[in-house]
Amino acid sequence: MNQTSSTSDFSHPALLLIDLQAGFFEDPALAKSRAQVAANCNRLAAAANAAGIPVISMRTVHKQDKSTWTLKMLEDGQGYLFEGTGKAAYLPELQLQDAIEVIKRRDSAFWNTELTDLLLVRRANSLVIAGVSSDTCISATAADAFAANLPVAVAVDATASGDPDFESSTLEFMRKQHRQKLLETDQIISQWKPEKE
Repeated sequence: MNQTSSTSDFSHPALLLIDLQAGFFEDPALAKSRAQVAANCNRLAAAANAAGIPVISMRTVHKQDKSTWTLKMLEDGQGYLFEGTGKAAYLPELQLQDAIEVIKRRDSAFWNTELTDLLLVRRANSLVIAGVSSDTCISATAADAFAANLPVAVAVDATASGDPDFESSTLEFMRKQHRQKLLETDQIISQWKPEKE
């Protein structure tokens, strides 16, 4: 994350944690990655807090009256992640007490949310993204960040997907086409200096 070009300017990042919710990790493929993803997201959040970097946690929540449902949900006649349910809740092992929560209704964290305003107020010029799933919500959010001229680094060991092959090709597309960084949690944390007491 050296500041050598516009896609590498991470001088004022925000950490964006996406969909770390119980319902998503019911998928057997995601369940295998749960411990690693949760642990690394906790490490990222703690390091970000220590460095004065904003931590924003996106959570997908839908209404049972179908007013927030996606086209696929409407077509299938089946919703999920309803308000107030255990499936919509965070994984209990997460330590996000200092995070700013934003509710989203679609894959992209930018779609019809206050995320852009939060980033502007906090003068964030880049994003570090972690969570699930790499080939859906993370890639959609990263694409919108690219459109907004926000450099992105994905913490690849703090993300997961139910389709590892699609995940691999999606991450490679992000790296090549959008010049987004694919980094390990340790690499990211090493760039964040704790604020002086």
